[in-house]
Amino acid sequence: MSLFSGARLKSGALVLTFLSSAAFAAPVFAQSASGGNGGWFVPKAAEPPKAAPAQRVVRRAVPVQDADDGGQGDEGGQPQQSETAPVLPLPPIPDSPDLPKEAPPPASVIGVISVPSVMRMSSAADEAQHILGGRRDTLAAAAQKEQSAWRAEQQKLQNDARSLSSDQIQARERHLQERRAKAQRDFANRARIIQEAANVSLNQIERELVRIVRQVAQAHGMNIVMHSEQIALHVPEQDITQEVANQLNKILPHVFIPAEDVDPEVMAKSGKFPTTADPAQAEDQAPASAPAQSASAPGDSVLRRHR
Repeated sequence: MSLFSGARLKSGALVLTFLSSAAFAAPVFAQSASGGNGGWFVPKAAEPPKAAPAQRVVRRAVPVQDADDGGQGDEGGQPQQSETAPVLPLPPIPDSPDLPKEAPPPASVIGVISVPSVMRMSSAADEAQHILGGRRDTLAAAAQKEQSAWRAEQQKLQNDARSLSSDQIQARERHLQERRAKAQRDFANRARIIQEAANVSLNQIERELVRIVRQVAQAHGMNIVMHSEQIALHVPEQDITQEVANQLNKILPHVFIPAEDVDPEVMAKSGKFPTTADPAQAEDQAPASAPAQSASAPGDSVLRRHR
């Protein structure tokens, strides 16, 4: 039920792409500023050819098996231990009396569901993926722009290194390092906010999905619901995937997604919503208003309790 797994990999790759700029170390300019002939190439003196070594004939000794051991025992000459299990005592155990007869469990009525298919048909999941995917694309473009600017400044320092003093080079190197570290912290924090916003939206879908699966199963008299990916054969009447997806889109057409400039961790401390630190509080929360509202306004997103 990992809706955002592909988007998470993309977000991780984005941050790693910019963080990889750490390989471009500015101290390479120190040699350019020091002058001297450190950059001249001095060939090695020609050496007389060495005489080819005489060929040697290697003779290998043929191992001879000791006639006394008869091929038995390990390499250390120790005799092999017996494979017979040891004889151990069996202390008595208390007798278990027969239990009284009880009512048998109800007959199994099995239903199957494909959660990945439900997520693909969910309008709320599609909405969250579209909005958060746009935020990730914006972050990727900003990271690429900053990386290009940082490399341009690094190249400029390399070009100006011959006309700068050592103190000037070190000062500009420190500036580059500070800029890189600040950008890394900023992009990592923005990626975290996007990922946590995705978790907030996905958590709403998961909670509502559990509730709807239970209701649909009870409506059909099913007492066991299994993932269709684990079932080798079933009849179409046992599959509740489409019915669950239809009910999910009816009850939860869209989800609450934190604004782009809002940190979900800060929002959790505001007390506006129950948090993952106290899931029982979310169960006791009153249900949100009916979802017959426009999907365009952010305030129309719903947050329903999970019974």
